[in-house]
Amino acid sequence: MINFVIKSPKIKQLEVLKVAKKTTTKKTATKAVAKKTIKKKSPTKTVAKRQTKTKPATLSVNDVIIESILEKKGEKITSIDFKKIPDTAARYFIICEADSTTQVRAIAHNVSARTKEILNEIAWHTEGIAQSEWVLIDYVTTVVHIFLKSTREFYQLEDLWSDGIVKEHND
Repeated sequence: MINFVIKSPKIKQLEVLKVAKKTTTKKTATKAVAKKTIKKKSPTKTVAKRQTKTKPATLSVNDVIIESILEKKGEKITSIDFKKIPDTAARYFIICEADSTTQVRAIAHNVSARTKEILNEIAWHTEGIAQSEWVLIDYVTTVVHIFLKSTREFYQLEDLWSDGIVKEHND
C-alpha cells in the first residue's frame, strides 16, 4: 500500500464531494464542499499586556495602612516611629481602635487586602483574627495593632512605647 499526501485543493474537494454525495443530497454536498474549501483564518491570539502593580512613588506601606483604616472608619489612629531607638521589634507601630469585633475584623481584612492590591505586600504574620479584640498584622518594618476600645484602654501601648515619636492621624 502506498501512502501519499494530497496537496492539490481540487483533489481534496473531489474527495469531500464523494463522501458528501454518499450521505447527503447534492445541495448539502456542495455546501459541505464550500465549507471545507473556505480558507480558515488562523486564530489570532490577543495577548493581554501583563499589568504589573507598581508602587506609586508617593505611597509607603504606612500611608496605605492608614488610608485603609480610615476607609473602614477606624478611630484614634496613632503611629509610633522607632527609627532612632535601637533594638526594637519594628520601625513603626500603627495603632487604631474600633467599636465592635466585626469592625476590628473588617479593618484587619481591609488593611491586608489594600496593601496586597496597591503595593503587592503580604503580611508576614497575622494574629488575633478569631477573637478580634486585638488584631496584630506584621509587615516586618511596620506592625499594625487594631484594638477593640476597651482592650486598647487596658493595654495602653502608646504609654508603653512613649520613647518613640508619636503622631496622631485623625481627620
